[in-house]
Amino acid sequence: MLNAVKKTVTHSTPTLRIWAALLLLLPAGAADAQRFPKPDFESGYTYPELRYAIPNETLWTAVDVVLLTALMGVVAWAVIRKRTRAPVVVSSVISVAYFGFFRSGCVCSIGAIQNVALALADSAYVMPPSALLFFILPIVFAILLGRVFCAGVCPMGALQELVNVKSYRLSKALTAALSVIPWIYLILAVLFAVTRSSFIICRFDPFIGLFRLGGDVGMIVFGALLLVAAIFTGRPFCRFLCPYGALLSLFARVSVWRIKITPTCISCELCHNACPVDAIRAPYANKVKESRLRGVKRVLLYLLLLPALAGAGALTLRTASNALSRVNKDVRLYDMVAQNEAAPQDVQPPELEAFYGQGGTVEELSQRAAAIQADFRRYATAAGALMGLVIGFTLTGLSLKRTRKTYEVNDAACVSCARCFSYCPQERTFAKPDLS
Repeated sequence: MLNAVKKTVTHSTPTLRIWAALLLLLPAGAADAQRFPKPDFESGYTYPELRYAIPNETLWTAVDVVLLTALMGVVAWAVIRKRTRAPVVVSSVISVAYFGFFRSGCVCSIGAIQNVALALADSAYVMPPSALLFFILPIVFAILLGRVFCAGVCPMGALQELVNVKSYRLSKALTAALSVIPWIYLILAVLFAVTRSSFIICRFDPFIGLFRLGGDVGMIVFGALLLVAAIFTGRPFCRFLCPYGALLSLFARVSVWRIKITPTCISCELCHNACPVDAIRAPYANKVKESRLRGVKRVLLYLLLLPALAGAGALTLRTASNALSRVNKDVRLYDMVAQNEAAPQDVQPPELEAFYGQGGTVEELSQRAAAIQADFRRYATAAGALMGLVIGFTLTGLSLKRTRKTYEVNDAACVSCARCFSYCPQERTFAKPDLS
């Protein structure tokens, strides 16, 4: 490198000799800093015009939305009209390949929950239109056609669906207990988003490291363990962790067109055994022969407990609000500054150096931290109350006992994977379902 520079100095104009000498004397970092403005060469040399190709992200965003809508349409057509599974599998492969590996898992309806929550709480936040569409479109399809997004369009659900080989059934009590987690996760995600603290869904995404082939080792291991579990039980992330799946289950309960058990059902139990997410309820007889009055009294008791559970949850999370607020960077920084003011440190962490270097004042930082903690107290109270209601409604649902004479689809839990169709011996006699 030095020989090349010396050669350039020997055979160049005086101006070039001066610039070359300066470059040799300056350290590398200083030389980089002195490259602008460009020197005006006396030899008449002109710099070539540089052109950089800027990726057309608007085009890819349009492709994302169109493909999302198209795949949901294909899945809906397959499971509602044709009652066949093959298009669902094809959609799953496309979703994993495109939304997962090609788009690095960042075009995400699950993470869009946080964008919507922040946009509703902070008018200054400008929400990307694509995030809004990715949040709304699966909900619209869920209202009309059930959870077709979960079937083979969500890359996380599709990846778990593709690796599933055997679906071992979990106990009803364990399933009910684990099904509370997605609601708690959803409430906490909204809490941290509206307080402008963190997007925890993106931060703790278990599959993003697998899609990007790198990242946080702990989350990659967690994602790999979920995939291993998905081999033996249906979609553990979708059923017991996914906050967006919990949201879609609400709208799927009132869907206009739904997956139905064939009217010529012979109660062979094959569809019930084949369902990977235990979304097909088997016929059930009231074995205890409980009187209707006693059952009504038990349900009313749980309903009366709802306010108490909501109050307990609100009090618990309000008490923990100060600890939760430390997720916010300004609150954490204020704690560090307060400790440093009380006992100055010889070697300060980068956060403190940046704070003092930018001329920030402790009073301004204190006001920002106090405002954030006040937001946390208010929002955490509401979040705790919602958590209490979720637990109360779950207990109420477990207490319901009614007689079922035929197999029924649990629309809230059904992810429209269409596995049950291929197992039903009567399915060929039910080619076109009634969509009324």
